[in-house]
Amino acid sequence: MTAVPASARCPVSAPRQAELIDPDLYGGDGAHEIWRQLRRHAPVSWQPVGDIGYWSVVGHADAGRVLRDHDAFTSEQGTLLNLLGKGDPAGGRQMAVTDPPKHSRLRGPLQQALSIKAVDDDREDIRRVVAELLGPLADGGPFDFAAAMSAMPMAVIGTMMALPEQDWPRLVRLTYACIAADDPEFQLGAGPQVTLVTAHRELFAYFQDIVTSRRRSPGDDLISVLLTMELDGRRLSPGEIVSNCYSLLLGATVTTAQPPCAAVAELAGTPVLDDWAAHPELLTSGVEESLRWASPTQHFMRHTTRDVEIRGVPIPAGDAVVVWLGSANRDETVFAAPDVFDIRRRPNKHIAFGVGAHYCIGHTVARVTLRVLFEELLSRFTEVELAGTPRRIRSNIIAGFSRLPITARVR
Repeated sequence: MTAVPASARCPVSAPRQAELIDPDLYGGDGAHEIWRQLRRHAPVSWQPVGDIGYWSVVGHADAGRVLRDHDAFTSEQGTLLNLLGKGDPAGGRQMAVTDPPKHSRLRGPLQQALSIKAVDDDREDIRRVVAELLGPLADGGPFDFAAAMSAMPMAVIGTMMALPEQDWPRLVRLTYACIAADDPEFQLGAGPQVTLVTAHRELFAYFQDIVTSRRRSPGDDLISVLLTMELDGRRLSPGEIVSNCYSLLLGATVTTAQPPCAAVAELAGTPVLDDWAAHPELLTSGVEESLRWASPTQHFMRHTTRDVEIRGVPIPAGDAVVVWLGSANRDETVFAAPDVFDIRRRPNKHIAFGVGAHYCIGHTVARVTLRVLFEELLSRFTEVELAGTPRRIRSNIIAGFSRLPITARVR
């Protein structure tokens, strides 16, 4: 990691810069104000973290360039800030931290298993899950929408991976411990580092047992797909299979649970939800807006493979570059009135699922699940109101809510 001279650093003051990695910043809307200032004055800036640091990229076009150009910006040294300066032991073995062309060979069979046709076959099963989760909202009392939404993606991906239903609650806790280790609500021990180590150890051990069992009795689920995949003329190793199971589970948890929470938190008590319900033709545009608005994955990290320039700023080879998706999705040069939740927004060039070769492999599952969720919520309920103070997740990885009490009336 390069030490950068003061003359090359961003003109925004150092204390303001340091806040970007601080998980406390994401307990409210403070990050959006800082990102707004950075987009205007320092779209590419050096962010010191102790003796090291990273380059922060906040604009939509620049974010797209970094995420698309895998030749200049590699994923294999880690894609999240909690690995800054450490590297990723899964690099080159797990799809999320593998560059093309190897990434493409890993992705192909899973992409086919997660195609729109394959997911459409599960649509009614997803609807039954959603209807069951929303059922208690009809009772009239406060209902924790965030808790219901955190269970939703696990039910979907758990079914697609053929994971035992009795294991789902534990897996939800462990995945949130991995992506929000700084939040005391999800900690498994004394602090974030212990939480991460514990959660990773338990999840990898769990999947090792599942993979061993599935190898004896394969089916048509996603884990069985991994078991039959070949890479460079060989089957995936047990470690590669377990690592990719972990990645699939975390990806589903992040991308699906938070857009509905973000939408409801913003729109509860306004006429927008009833407007949306009255215009079912807006289902797709409203879902896409919920993804833009939530930007549930806060950031992606890459490392430069050679000296590069972004907006005239020289970045040395080997440096970390962090793309802030939530900022890119509020870029005023791309989105009109970016701080307005507009269910009619078209076009909507959000990058909530990333962009380029690493575009979220589960985007089809997420979109189908979100469309079913909003269909059920809008058709069955009206007068959605907040019933208490929402609690945001303390994390620089995931943007979302751990509690969102609401009430509603059955239509």
